[in-house]
Amino acid sequence: MERECDVLVVGAGAGGMATAITAAKLGLKVTIIEKAPVFGGTTAFSGGVLWIPGNPRDPSTREAARTYMKSETGNFYDEDAVELYLDQAPKMLDFFERETAVAFVPTLYPDYHPDAPGGVEVGRSVLAAPFNASALGANLKRLRPPLKTITFMGMMFNSSNADIKHFFNATKSARSFVYVAKRLAAHFVELARYGRGVNVTSGNALAARLAKSCFDLGVEIHTDTPALRLIHGAQGVTGAEVATPQGPVTVTARKGVVLAAGGFAQDLTRIRAAYPHLRQGGEHLSPVPEDNTGDGITLGQGAGARFETRLPATSAWIPVSQVPLGGGKHAPFPHLIDRYKPGIIAVLANGKRFTNESNSYHDVGAAMIAACAGQAETACWLIADRDALRKYGLGFVKPAPMPIGRFLRNGYLKSGRTLGELARACGIDPAAFEATVSRFNAGADRGEDPEFHRGSTAFNRYLADPEHKPNPCVAPIRQGPFYAVKMVMGDLGTFDGLECTPKGQVLDMSGQPIPGLYAVGNDRASVMGGNYPGAGITLGPAMTFGYVTARHIAGVA
Repeated sequence: MERECDVLVVGAGAGGMATAITAAKLGLKVTIIEKAPVFGGTTAFSGGVLWIPGNPRDPSTREAARTYMKSETGNFYDEDAVELYLDQAPKMLDFFERETAVAFVPTLYPDYHPDAPGGVEVGRSVLAAPFNASALGANLKRLRPPLKTITFMGMMFNSSNADIKHFFNATKSARSFVYVAKRLAAHFVELARYGRGVNVTSGNALAARLAKSCFDLGVEIHTDTPALRLIHGAQGVTGAEVATPQGPVTVTARKGVVLAAGGFAQDLTRIRAAYPHLRQGGEHLSPVPEDNTGDGITLGQGAGARFETRLPATSAWIPVSQVPLGGGKHAPFPHLIDRYKPGIIAVLANGKRFTNESNSYHDVGAAMIAACAGQAETACWLIADRDALRKYGLGFVKPAPMPIGRFLRNGYLKSGRTLGELARACGIDPAAFEATVSRFNAGADRGEDPEFHRGSTAFNRYLADPEHKPNPCVAPIRQGPFYAVKMVMGDLGTFDGLECTPKGQVLDMSGQPIPGLYAVGNDRASVMGGNYPGAGITLGPAMTFGYVTARHIAGVA
């Protein structure tokens, strides 16, 4: 690899690649190093959505977005960083669509709290456009595959409701059956030709598009190449020592090093200290890449950077279930869709509901942590009756006509002919559980949820079943047998990170910028203040501040 460059980027996710592309477009020589054998980072596992207030399809005003950010971030509102984000996010979007292989399509995602001050019901989130990853040529084999548990035989779903709806309705609609048959046939052709699906969507499409843009600009991405330490002295950070397959190499970075290693969601020491449910002895299963072990933060601290876990939520929470893969192996399944569907509720071991199951994954996760405070386990059970399971599936269990026997045999799915029998199989208080379901059904018969008001917001309804009336989120649970999947706590990435200036300069312990050192993505403390306001609030800032940081390094005002 080259021993000298202008900018050395540590990490090949959206933040790192966005920084590299912008810097290269401004005439700088850029090198990306990535410790994993694949590029794409957490981005390749994600939904590929960016939250971009002020994008061309956002009907709201900048003042409304500012109001919403103030409401969402509370005491952690950072005026300078927020104003820079609101100013630069639309410009970043325009730059990448105009100058690179990156493209986006609009979504109908509401903000996660659309009824909060400044919230909107549609317009602020955009989605990476699908991409034929065979355009990567020989580099296709280095694109991180999508998360296995959210694909169907390795095939990716589009993040739109329409795509998923066709798969749910394949046995009930001739149009959906034809749609699914065509998708499957095309996928099998790809498997035979490339060994993997190449018509990628969501975060895999965004990662592939960003990588294609890097390669088009001559920016090399060196995988299997972790950073060992930063080179720093009186002049600040001037490069890094990196491990290569041929041995350690010192890379000089004339204008700076950018840390974009994905945060610390897989750093067991840090998360045990930071996560409340782990401090009390609970379980945590993160679906983010196992390589996200806090390397960027460790490198920064070695150069004198300031880091602390201070935000209200250290990470973006999501309930997950543990899917047995055979041979003693397991994988986390993130519960992104099933919780919104009618006829599905979540209960604790005490048999009681604890939140609006149709709220965002982060809000449900936070409620789960709070409800289980002081207990040995942070967990709940997602419950469905026969009709709901057959229509929507439950966790990794697919809807009818897909068989469920192996999930019953391996213990992933619990069942009972009666509610009491299901409760005993799960270790749930039977009497309290039966009372909970009875109380829920009384309201559900009218399409109501007096206890937690499911279906009351546009976001609740967005991922529900619009054909179910009168409330797309609520239906009674009556038809046995009854089923349950256990959910524990997981995350989609960390919020706490290195303290930085709005333009990405990493700060030292006295609050001064460390010359030559920058951070983007999850290595930088989130501008969202430890909250989750809408779809894409990780990737939107990652790419926007990557764009801003690269322009700052290049000397562009």
